Amino acid sequence: MSVEVERKFVFNADTLKRLEEIGAVCVGQRQFRDQYFDTPKFDLTLRDMWLRKRKDCWELKCPTTATGTEESSEEQSKAAALCSRYKEITDLPEIQRRVKEVIKDICGDRETEARLPQEDESWLSEMNLVCFADFTTVRKSFTLEEKGVQIDLDQADFGYHVGEMEVLVPEGGDVQSALEKIKRTAGKLGLTGDQRVDGKMHVYLERNHPEHYAKLLSAHVL
Repeated sequence: MSVEVERKFVFNADTLKRLEEIGAVCVGQRQFRDQYFDTPKFDLTLRDMWLRKRKDCWELKCPTTATGTEESSEEQSKAAALCSRYKEITDLPEIQRRVKEVIKDICGDRETEARLPQEDESWLSEMNLVCFADFTTVRKSFTLEEKGVQIDLDQADFGYHVGEMEVLVPEGGDVQSALEKIKRTAGKLGLTGDQRVDGKMHVYLERNHPEHYAKLLSAHVL
């Protein structure tokens, strides 16, 4: 299990030129479809838990909290506020177990995760999970000399584009170091804004599912 530390940013035609100037190397472009699942009452997303299927692979993102040692100055605190941090779980039985913990009052069969093979998706209906978001993204990815930093430029099929700087940290690893890497990378890209940039899901829900979006705003998830 790893922790994804990420900062989103707005990119434009000048971004590619700037990436070239700072020595970024394009490692490829790919297209993928994302499907997100939750109960009709939004039991997962109201807890800031995001269950996603991408190319037949499952991932559950769960929130992680900062420790008291991570933000030792006002400047570091501001840098951290621009970033998101999520645990990434990709083992399907573990995903099923964690989802069950949240919606155990809905799912009465305690043996579901042990019985179902990974390719069998009947567990979704047994846990009352339905797809609430389905979109395709074209992603161009870059690496930098700064070890561990990846930059993605995403264009979603619902008319939104956003950049992401990402560092993966082993669970229990040095999150502060990851935040500093992202801050240095932002400086090299000339990003000076102090406001968080909306991600794809934020914009997708606002445009397509205003009721779900409003509930997440009220719960301070978005």
